[in-house]
Amino acid sequence: MKAGIVGLPNVGKSTLFNCLSNVKAQSANFPFCTIEPNIGIINVPDTRLEILNDLVNPEKIIPANVQILDIAGLVKGASKGEGLGNKFLSNIRETDAIIHVIRCFDNDNITHVDGKIDPVRDKEIIDLELQLKDLELIEKRIEKLIRVVKSGDNNAKKSLDILINLKSQINKSKNIRECIFESSEIQKYVNDLYLLTSKPVMYLCNVSEKHILKGNEYVNQIKSLVKKEKSEVLVLAASTESEINELEDFNDRKLFLNDLGLNESGSSKLIKKTFKLLNQHTFFTVGKKEVKAWTIPVGINASSAAGVIHSDFEKGFIKAEVMSYNDFIKHGSELKVREAGKVRVEGKDYIVNDGDIIHFRFNL
Repeated sequence: MKAGIVGLPNVGKSTLFNCLSNVKAQSANFPFCTIEPNIGIINVPDTRLEILNDLVNPEKIIPANVQILDIAGLVKGASKGEGLGNKFLSNIRETDAIIHVIRCFDNDNITHVDGKIDPVRDKEIIDLELQLKDLELIEKRIEKLIRVVKSGDNNAKKSLDILINLKSQINKSKNIRECIFESSEIQKYVNDLYLLTSKPVMYLCNVSEKHILKGNEYVNQIKSLVKKEKSEVLVLAASTESEINELEDFNDRKLFLNDLGLNESGSSKLIKKTFKLLNQHTFFTVGKKEVKAWTIPVGINASSAAGVIHSDFEKGFIKAEVMSYNDFIKHGSELKVREAGKVRVEGKDYIVNDGDIIHFRFNL
């Protein structure tokens, strides 16, 4: 699962990416600085791992991670190939969620591709280009299905009706993720189209340092605009995050954040929110050798979760011995959790909860 950082050129995407990842993307004050999508495998901050480390004292700790791509900036006309449009749009199609960076700060020294700061216009440019690309795909499918429907294929007729509805919604400047469908069957059909505007999105307002806490009028405009989408808006200052990132000492970073009135960095918030945006959560395996957070989609069962560790675990699944994170912390060790009768034996259909500590039993 991966999220793509998108936006117009020069809105702070690569600066932000540099803060998130050890992979250093090129960052400069001119459009199209980023051409190939830079990829970062980024650890997800989780205080539960720190607490488990103190209790278990394992040889190593392995956190969950999320894959984030820094994608080339888009300009008006991208759906028709302007700028790096076709490459940009194909890169987005490979992602599972979108982090849409919007410039919400004034700075005469940093050129805006359209000459003037206007976050609403910037958002609508990206929306329009994604909608036009989706429309192109939908219209091609409609053309093919019309021919099939003439032969009397009822399934093709159902698909055609769905596509005609989607086309109507996009022609109203609506993103597909805003649409509510009549059945799970229709929703699945739409999901399988992998439309750009159906991907979950988080809007990231890049502000100046003085506006980190309360935002500004630009941020208010974006929040008002996206209410109907039910998408989250996160405010941070990429330039300030870059300064925090340069501090090697943890205490220096904490002092810097305290001076800004923050409990944690914007980068840390962004990583955790991206993990949630991708509909992922974690279960833990705990032992003296290692404590590890495993990344799984929300809602998968124990058998599938075992397969994340190794395919043999899923094939030979017998049972899952499950204890909650809270019980482990309360009692202090696996042995004491067992003595307290708090270890549950679950079958393959058990839906794994976030924070479950699991031992899988299997037979090859």
